Amino acid sequence: MRIVVKIGSNLLTDKAGRINQKRIFSLAKEVSELHNKSIEVVMVSSGAIASGLRKLGLKTKPREIRKKQATAAVGQPLLMWMYERSFLKYKKHIAQILLTRDDLSDRIRYVNAKNTILTLLEMDVIPIINENDTVATDEIKFGDNDQLAALVSGLIEANHLIILSDVEGLYTSDPKKDPDAKIIKHVKEVSKELIEIAKPTSTGYGTGGMYSKVMAAKKATSFGIPVHIVSGRRYGNIKAVIEGKQIGTYFEPIAQKVTSRKGWIAYATRAKGNLYIDEGAVKALLKNGKSLLPSGIKKVEGDFDVGDAVYCIDEKGERIAKGLVNYSSCEIKLIKGKKSSEIEKILGYKYADEIVHRDNLVILV
Repeated sequence: MRIVVKIGSNLLTDKAGRINQKRIFSLAKEVSELHNKSIEVVMVSSGAIASGLRKLGLKTKPREIRKKQATAAVGQPLLMWMYERSFLKYKKHIAQILLTRDDLSDRIRYVNAKNTILTLLEMDVIPIINENDTVATDEIKFGDNDQLAALVSGLIEANHLIILSDVEGLYTSDPKKDPDAKIIKHVKEVSKELIEIAKPTSTGYGTGGMYSKVMAAKKATSFGIPVHIVSGRRYGNIKAVIEGKQIGTYFEPIAQKVTSRKGWIAYATRAKGNLYIDEGAVKALLKNGKSLLPSGIKKVEGDFDVGDAVYCIDEKGERIAKGLVNYSSCEIKLIKGKKSSEIEKILGYKYADEIVHRDNLVILV
């Protein structure tokens, strides 16, 4: 069995933002016990910036990107040192992997990251992954480590994603504000209503919130991976999930899972533009399983090249699909609304009949 365990900053820090070393020791003990049972564990851990705050004597998280990056650069070695010390107690080896969205957006680097993680697991090493906050800007950030954990789960074809939270799971409303809030134990589908319940939040030193965790669960379950959101404050919850005990919130994997390649297109690639399409094209994509042809395109937005990812947007402005284009934005502007048979006459050449082939297209709705 192969699992991904995500640990957020709020679990690793106290109210003052200082790293809770006891929590790290506790996590190391539980993960080591699972590792002793031949369970492959990949950890996705936040905490670099929080670690840097204490070391630099800062009371609050910096707002400027350059100062966040500098704080993360100071804190990341401290965070890994604490993990190293904790796991050595149980005679376990760990490895540090730092990623940005660009690392997974590029197909070659995506495959290289996968091979590195799988090789470490073969060598009985526990990989600890974090976003590379020292170089990441808003443009290349995952958003938070919940999203990174979902992508890593799909990347390595994990059997389970366990998101450790500072609450017991997903509730009908915010349990910190509503005493009548009830936990949602089982989620068959991440619906719009469920996403609305989660609502974006930002608390303490973490950048995520329940909304982020639900969106991460949506990504992971589309890969066919079951997801649990459970309390990370209670020792033994990871083991309990593996043993099949009903705790926290369980997200059921979808039956028609996306392939690894289509999951990469949907979630890892960074869209460089938008193609606005008519009703006929929407029907062809959603109901008939067809490719996107130039005749269905009404408007081109963005500057992109052959092989880049773009969103397909319907007349209501909703993103219905994402795919890799066979033509650049400049070329598509010339052939939009035209028949495929006219492409060569207009451009002087033709790469393909389709703007986005079905094999390189993922439906998002």
